[in-house]
Amino acid sequence: MNKIKVAHVLHSVGGVDVYLRLVTENINPNEIENIIIHQQEENDKLNYFAKDKTQVREYKLPIQREISLIQDFKSIISTIKILRKEKPDLIHAHSAKGGIIARTASLFYRVNVLHTPHAYSFLSAESNFKKSVFLTIERIFKHVNSYLLATSKSELQQGIVKVGYKKERALLFNNSILPIKTFKELSIDKSWPDNYICSVGRPSYQKNIEFMIDVIYELKKSNYNIHLVLMGVGFHAPNLNVVKEKIKELDLVKNVTLLDWTSRDDIFNIIKDSQLYISTSRYEGLPYSVIESLALRKPIVATNCDGNKDLVKHEYNGYLVQNESVVEMSGYIENILNSEELKLKFSENSFQYFLDNFDLTKNIEKLEQQYKNLVKTKK
Repeated sequence: MNKIKVAHVLHSVGGVDVYLRLVTENINPNEIENIIIHQQEENDKLNYFAKDKTQVREYKLPIQREISLIQDFKSIISTIKILRKEKPDLIHAHSAKGGIIARTASLFYRVNVLHTPHAYSFLSAESNFKKSVFLTIERIFKHVNSYLLATSKSELQQGIVKVGYKKERALLFNNSILPIKTFKELSIDKSWPDNYICSVGRPSYQKNIEFMIDVIYELKKSNYNIHLVLMGVGFHAPNLNVVKEKIKELDLVKNVTLLDWTSRDDIFNIIKDSQLYISTSRYEGLPYSVIESLALRKPIVATNCDGNKDLVKHEYNGYLVQNESVVEMSGYIENILNSEELKLKFSENSFQYFLDNFDLTKNIEKLEQQYKNLVKTKK
């Protein structure tokens, strides 16, 4: 088979950006050629590179995070032109916005479209009306040259049960990372104590940081020196001011460190030296920060939601919290902090779970094969 050309269509931010960089930097460049169609940014760090260190060809679109009929229509027209010029064998669309633009464009350049939701948009809706609208959109677009490529078993089930994909059109490629073997020095000043717990999450409906702050408040009642380092709070963070006010109101300023943005190397360092990792998300695709915590041998306490429950096995490598219970979550955290034996057990099990399921060096070939299986070969 000749080299397969895959066109990725996306709004490349956050975990979606991490996913694509890991794919382009590790997939076999002798068999797969990637091109990227994404938003306009004046930022050199958005350049992508292949495994052989060559720069991946990029095209820019006026994609916005929010719905914009004019900009979205322009993006669709531009995508059609790019597809006709590049003639990819397959389209890989990412997130809700990338999925709509790519699948609409594929009506005018007919190849299979793999859609990776990275957490379905209807899960983010705070009202039943919005949830119904977003779900209806996904149900309509699943008919447009579309295959689901889920990032987790939970997302796969959402696609089959809620969206209505047939099982033969619903595929799985777990979010995966490379083993973390080396560490750079922390590039920021360390302003927090040596004993701390940590998390990564922008204050938003999805990440439910207000609940996390309530947990810290509960823990402080029995552990005055409890300290949380929360990373990534300044990136698309609609609830940031609410969280800051809550920290002040509960007298937790000395117990919580908020880091606006820091590099992945810094995140690795902070997770590595923490006592455990926590997540209070309402939903996830398959969160990289939790996968990184597995790779860094951390016990994890997390809400029992899509994504988290694919990474945390209750009482094996941590705990899953039901129904957003502050008392339950704070109790589980205390269990780990107060038992070196439990901490060691969960740490070793986290690392083994990573090796068995989320090691990209083993998993990247699965994605290559899925691309090959779906491509319409040209003769």
